[in-house]
Amino acid sequence: MKPLFHPRIDDLDLSTILHACADPTRLRLLADINTDPGKTCGTFETELSKSTLSAHFKVLRESGLIRQELGPGNSRLNWPRTAEVQSRFPGVISAILKSATRS
Repeated sequence: MKPLFHPRIDDLDLSTILHACADPTRLRLLADINTDPGKTCGTFETELSKSTLSAHFKVLRESGLIRQELGPGNSRLNWPRTAEVQSRFPGVISAILKSATRS
């Protein structure tokens, strides 16, 4: 399996992060991952197809908001990079997650 791309903390771009969070589905996924770290992709309650859900996870991962690791079988575990994003852009991730709870 090809290794997944995870940007270095110094390479995170604010506009990319904000774009990733502009979609309500991705914002909800990010909030869920922050609430329940380590969830596998297949355990999120959604009516989206696997391919659509996978595309959303890819955007979150490539923006630097989450880290994905290989889990049991071929599943992927999802971990928030909240502390890393917070250190790069203080206050941004807190505001994003706060807005997710209001949605």
